[in-house]
Amino acid sequence: MSEKIIYDADLTYIERSLSSLEQGFNYVSDQVDSVNNDLLDTRTTLEDLIQEFKDFVKKDQLEKNIQLAETRIVKVRQELETEYGHYADVRRKVTGILQAVDVSLVKKETIENATEEQMLSAPRYWLAPCLIALSAWLNDQKELADKAMKEALRRDDEKTSLFFALVTRRGTRYKASREWLERYFGLQDPHHLEREVVVLIDGFSNGIFGPDARIKCGKQIEAWIEELSQKVGFIEEQHEQWKVALESKIQRLDDQSFPYLKKYSPTWGQLEESLEGACLNRTIHDHFNGIFTKEILPAKNIAYAVDALLDSLVSRFDEEEIPLRKDERLLSLVIQEEGDRQRAQQLFDNEKTLEERVSFTQLLTNFAMHPEVSNASLATQKFSIALSKDWIKNAHNDITLKNRAALPIDVDLEIDLWKGTSQDGSNEEELVQSLSTHMTQRKEKAINNVKLGVEHWVGLGVGILFTLMGFSVPFLFVFALLGFGYFFFGKKNVQKKKDQVAVEFEQLLAHCKQVLLASLAELVDWRTRYSEEDGQAIRVTELLDSISPEQYAFSSHDAARSVVN
Repeated sequence: MSEKIIYDADLTYIERSLSSLEQGFNYVSDQVDSVNNDLLDTRTTLEDLIQEFKDFVKKDQLEKNIQLAETRIVKVRQELETEYGHYADVRRKVTGILQAVDVSLVKKETIENATEEQMLSAPRYWLAPCLIALSAWLNDQKELADKAMKEALRRDDEKTSLFFALVTRRGTRYKASREWLERYFGLQDPHHLEREVVVLIDGFSNGIFGPDARIKCGKQIEAWIEELSQKVGFIEEQHEQWKVALESKIQRLDDQSFPYLKKYSPTWGQLEESLEGACLNRTIHDHFNGIFTKEILPAKNIAYAVDALLDSLVSRFDEEEIPLRKDERLLSLVIQEEGDRQRAQQLFDNEKTLEERVSFTQLLTNFAMHPEVSNASLATQKFSIALSKDWIKNAHNDITLKNRAALPIDVDLEIDLWKGTSQDGSNEEELVQSLSTHMTQRKEKAINNVKLGVEHWVGLGVGILFTLMGFSVPFLFVFALLGFGYFFFGKKNVQKKKDQVAVEFEQLLAHCKQVLLASLAELVDWRTRYSEEDGQAIRVTELLDSISPEQYAFSSHDAARSVVN
């Protein structure tokens, strides 16, 4: 009776339920796969967003630094104008008086009154009594001239001496000019020179001074270098000093250069530093070559030439303004370095162009490398480089050798957990095989990890148990079928997942191969460019060997010859 009931039972409902259950399992499986894919995509997107956010924050900070620097530099210049703007009136009177006397268009009384007003408006300024002395000298008032001159010397002996050396040279008073220069030289310590000595070197290299003074200048420069060279560690000091100066010309690589190496090579930091160091050769050569290929345009006559030196002396070297000038220079470097304050501060510290007193050789370095801040003329730049060429060569050779020694031989690559090494991209096949093997091993491991869960084996056990019990209670066969269905559907889904894992790893392998080949191509390009830039080093040496100090001194307004050893 019971058997008939079993055989004649209507199982249509159970079959429909199993079919619905299978569809439900498939749907859930698809949803789980979709969620896993979405999670992977979300993680990748999140990582990209994090990097973009970091880049945004960095860019925003740099832009804010630039805006702040631009705002502050305006305020600093306004403060310079407010605090020392009245000095400009005094300065303008210097060349104004001299040029007025040249053409005899201004009464001596007018000059006298104008200079007296300046004395009252600039009570601490060294140039004010110089103007009184100059006016008295032009009016043959010896007593007043002497009194004003003593006051000027009391306020600033060095600048006053150099000022009158130039003024008397302008008036072709060679003896007086030589005496003032001797006084100026007597105040100098080659270890701690004032910045305005550039005016002296400008006059010397442009042939401003007369024959006797020119010879005196030449011998004094030789004596300064000789005295400095007796100092223990002088050679090492020059070596380091010029290394710092040359390295200040290092230019950063473009952010778009070698994007794959930058992203996938842990060695990129060394690669970037080495290439920037190699590119320095071209930068240095172009800097020096640009200086020596420019033509020096001499002033119309000695008066114009001396006026230019006087303008430089009286307008750019006042110690009271140095703190503000330093702020102005640092802010301008922040703007130049596109908001990178750390880099700007490093460049500012290395320049030493606004220090109150530095050694003569440091001044030569400033003249050669930072003329826009040290206020050196083109002639002085040429002369300074020629005079320092041996120190420059040694420093440049040391930088080149150091950069070559730090050149990375092996370049590491890391692409999605795979690691490899190449020197020049020639082992492409080996690396591609290594990457393929790595991905195959990961794929097999991932496939092996796709297994039936405990719940599936529980389903199988439930199916077996309810089958045995179903002979006594036939209704339990329904639960047995559900247990078996859950197990077999799970087994079918495992195979589907394994197939999907295999497809995903094939896609990943293809992508990683593309990245690897692009990285190796960039490595080849990097090696080629490094060799080209490193080869520029010899051009720097050849350029420096071709110059000498004798070629770049006293040629504009002084026809006599002299030799500086």
